[in-house]
Amino acid sequence: MSQYQSDKNIVGGQEQPLGLRAECTDRRLRIFRTGLKSPVLTQHARRDWRPFIHPILAPDGVGELTEDGAGGHHDWQHGLFIGLNDVNGVRFWMEEDGVDGTFHPKPLLVQIHDERSVGWTVNSEWRSPSGVPMVAETQKWLFRDEGTEFILDLSWTLRGLIDLVFGQYAYGGLYLRSPYRSDSGARVLNSEGASNLDVDGQRARWAVVEQPIPGREQCRGAVCSVAMLDHPANPEYPVPWRVDRHVGVAPSRCIAGAWRLGRGESTLCRYRLLFRCGKADRERIEAVWRTFAGA
Repeated sequence: MSQYQSDKNIVGGQEQPLGLRAECTDRRLRIFRTGLKSPVLTQHARRDWRPFIHPILAPDGVGELTEDGAGGHHDWQHGLFIGLNDVNGVRFWMEEDGVDGTFHPKPLLVQIHDERSVGWTVNSEWRSPSGVPMVAETQKWLFRDEGTEFILDLSWTLRGLIDLVFGQYAYGGLYLRSPYRSDSGARVLNSEGASNLDVDGQRARWAVVEQPIPGREQCRGAVCSVAMLDHPANPEYPVPWRVDRHVGVAPSRCIAGAWRLGRGESTLCRYRLLFRCGKADRERIEAVWRTFAGA
């Protein structure tokens, strides 16, 4: 067991035995950790709405590492979510009625549940503004409690229900909306040594957001980090990344150019996210990436 793994978790400065409990309905999954009253992760799959994950708590239970932009600076950005801007000319990004394409998730399926991990699947149909089915999407998630860290894996599959062209665009894909504050000192780093807006558009194996988290002012450390890792088998690896001025981060294949998907054809991308209390640890991220890349 590495120094980053533990058979205990730390809640309120006290050790607690590892233990995850899942509460799932057709439209919402909540994962609870021993010693915490609030869920550490919530998956939403509202009928006829974009599925998303929010909030994800820091591993010690203090503070949220995601933010729902509804009513704020990006109304359509909900924690950890997926969207694209040009699918046969249709935008699956913002949520303008009659303008954007729509998402239609099926009831949630939980397949894995033990004291350290919970796995679930979100199947959705993407439709044009006029209601034509275009894309069948599958998000397979696996959440693991490593004691001092959380690891979240995604296998993301898109299958064409019609012949599709995915256009080149400056951003899109799996997107992390963090609780950014302009005066917080937040920053983004990548595997190639770039930082902040210099990460935008650059290819890299991983990128990490590091920032003080609201609600952690009385903690030993206010800073937490979330790393997003690309997989060598993914198209366009190492992928170009999107970083916006509010430290929204996304591995964005669409930056590299357009691609096609025929009717009945599928494309798969795999990603891993690492959630930690404390500043970004490049050595640790590299170790997690090597394990992920070799899996």
